[in-house]
Formats: sequence, C-alpha cells, structure tokens
Amino acid sequence: MTSAPPPIDVHVTSGARTDTGRRRSVNEDSLLAEYPVFIVADGMGGHEAGDRASAAVIEAFHAFVGRDDLRPEEVADAVERAHSAVAGIASGTQRGAGSTLSGVVAVQQDGTRRWLIVNVGDSRVYRLLAERLEQLTIDHSVAQELVDAGQLTREQMSTYEGRNVITRAIGGERSRADFWLIPIVTGERIVVCSDGLTGEISDEALRAGLMMGGSPAQTAQSLVAQALAHGGRDNISTIVLDVIAGGISPRLEETTGGIMNSESVTATVEVATARSERRRSTRG
Repeated sequence: MTSAPPPIDVHVTSGARTDTGRRRSVNEDSLLAEYPVFIVADGMGGHEAGDRASAAVIEAFHAFVGRDDLRPEEVADAVERAHSAVAGIASGTQRGAGSTLSGVVAVQQDGTRRWLIVNVGDSRVYRLLAERLEQLTIDHSVAQELVDAGQLTREQMSTYEGRNVITRAIGGERSRADFWLIPIVTGERIVVCSDGLTGEISDEALRAGLMMGGSPAQTAQSLVAQALAHGGRDNISTIVLDVIAGGISPRLEETTGGIMNSESVTATVEVATARSERRRSTRG
C-alpha cells in the first residue's frame, strides 16, 4: 500500500485586535489567533459572566496551538468542552451566560490540509479572494431568519432593533455548531470578527478595508478603528489572516462559491457532534 504524501506546510501571517468599544465598560470578547486556530468568542452575561464565558471558549482550543495534525473530530470535541465550561459558568449566575464562537481551524483529512469553519451565533468568518468578499458563515440570529424569510434585507440587519438576539450560543441547549470544510487557498485573506465590527461597517466597507494593502495586523487595527469611528456600540474583535503559501492555486474552480461548494458537516465531525449532543442530553 502506498501512503499519501504529507501535506505541504501552510504559511500564514495574521494580526488581531480587540477593543471594549465606546459604550461598554467591560470587554466580553475573547480571541485566539495562533496557527492553526483563528477564532473569536463574543460572551454574553454582562459584568457577571460574559468575559468568563468567552475566555472559557478560547481555553477549550488553546491546546491546539502549534499542531499541524489536527483532525476535524478533535475540533468538534473542543466545541463540546466549551459548551460544558460555559454551562458551568452559567449555572453559578443569576443572569446566565453564553458565548458565540466563530473561526477557522487548519485540519487534516484524507492527507489534505483544509480550513474547518466552525460557527455558533452571529460572529462571522469572511474570505477575500480575487477581490471578491464572501461571508463563509451563516448567522444564528433572529435578524438572519427574517432575511431568509424575505422580511428584512441584509443591509437592514445592522440597524434592526433585535439585531443582537441570537438563536444559538455556546452553553445553550439545542445549540449545535455548524461546520464546513473548505480548501486553503494561497493568496486568500480571511477575517474572523464579532458583531461589534459588522454592526458598524458594511460589507463593502469591510472589502475596501481589506484591499488597502496593509499587513494583517495593520488591517485588523484599521477595521476596529473604523467601527469605533462609526459609534463603537459594542465590543469589537477582528482577526485578519493571509495565506502566503502552501494552499491550492487560486485559479482552481473549487475555490469559489464559499459554503455552496464546501463539504458541509463532514462525516467525522457529524459523528463527533452527535456523540457530544448525546452526552449533553444524558447529563441534562
């Protein structure tokens, strides 16, 4: 039997920025931007627990930093650990606690290294490729449901009165994570952000900011500054990462189409997620 050749090393540069914003006194966002994990968690629970909840989500992924052999099911297990940790925090508070989770993790499957997108809540992942900006996640929010029903336009989401009401959260019941596998593409620029960014600047403004030519660190700082200038009503967290080498060619057709051409909830992740949900229901 001939073994598959090892995946080519992926060279990624990244930058991250988080800010409390102009109207909040506590930053309930947390982030992790160290290969192979690039995730943002937006905590809920106020002064009592929101920051602890988001920090617990990040802690569930810290052990992955520096690894180049992660499997999709390990990421699913980390999501389960985050659920358990946040549920534990919530049980000790009067208001409860929760967190979003969104980001990309470099994993190996069938001898190929890919991005595994993970999402719970309304933090987002975007990709800029060949000057085209795509949102790679789908919000778990009331506003998104209204958009899907044709009762709200995408442009109205940032000003909708109930824009902060989400339908899934880490620590919450029946809050299954969405997963997608997509190719890692040389030359792509990926953004992971909390709704403190997307609630203040439009997709077109985001695209323009990403195309200014700055480094990932400079770009992350600039995007947060724009959100602050537009009001900074919420905590703002942004990760920007560039794939310098090691991905597939950006000319290949399968790089386009975002989640439409991705592998949605791979078998290994699906099995791990089902196992995790059974454990939660047994404990409940």
